[in-house]
Amino acid sequence: MEVLDGKKVSNDIKNEIAVEVQKMKDQGEKVPHLAAVLVGNDGASLTYVGSKVRACERIGFESTLVKMPSTTSEVELLAKIKELNEDKNIDGFIVQLPLPPQIDTQKVLLAVDPDKDVDGFHPMNFGKMALDMSTFIPATPFGILELLERYNVDTKGKHTVVIGRSHIVGRPMSILMGRKGWPGNSTVTLTHSHTKNITQIISQADIVISALGVPDFLKAEMVKDDAVVIDVGITRVADDSEKGYKIVGDVDYENVSKKASYITPVPGGVGPMTIAMLLKNTLLARERHRNA
Repeated sequence: MEVLDGKKVSNDIKNEIAVEVQKMKDQGEKVPHLAAVLVGNDGASLTYVGSKVRACERIGFESTLVKMPSTTSEVELLAKIKELNEDKNIDGFIVQLPLPPQIDTQKVLLAVDPDKDVDGFHPMNFGKMALDMSTFIPATPFGILELLERYNVDTKGKHTVVIGRSHIVGRPMSILMGRKGWPGNSTVTLTHSHTKNITQIISQADIVISALGVPDFLKAEMVKDDAVVIDVGITRVADDSEKGYKIVGDVDYENVSKKASYITPVPGGVGPMTIAMLLKNTLLARERHRNA
């Protein structure tokens, strides 16, 4: 069993990007600029956005954090997005989800300029991804592909089972694993809450990608020997530690790891890759704008 170490790979990617940024600086070029819009004070979102800002500092990107109160109206947020779309200094930006209930998330994501949509959530970018065209791939699926590639995990002709059909992970993952090329060329089954015989389907999988958000859902008896197991789940579970909680994934890691050929830990697997690939998308946006 080999651990797919997202912490290590994400650091490697950040170091590679830092080298590119230094080259830009040496040539007197503008460095990539990532902005993040945060509406409200959701604890997990604050932590996540904070780590993005720190990552930008580390690799030499410019970053802007736009904080807006939880009482922000949809009109005010759309006006801010328009401002960021028109700001030539900003290469890419993200609107941190979830948004407060008074704001239509779909309307907001549609308002983001597809050329600055480094989260890869805009329908235009999602459509291009589905058609195998060059575009921004959503950061978490992009990170999973990168992990599979850097660890030389064979995906060709394999049976991949994706658990969960969210627009952020499950659905894009099912498309990407079935695409021509590598990682890809696998036969994909997308499962969800209405799937019958889900345990039987998972037991046939060569590669399992779980993005369900149910702690310890995937048990050792559900996976076959030498399966590749990618755990995208992140759930806070109360415990007796100083923090008062621990982070757990969808996979019963201790037992599943004894059967798997490759497995991602939680934390330290897919999570760190998400931020690294967001930075990579921002670098791609900068290059795109430079060549425009």
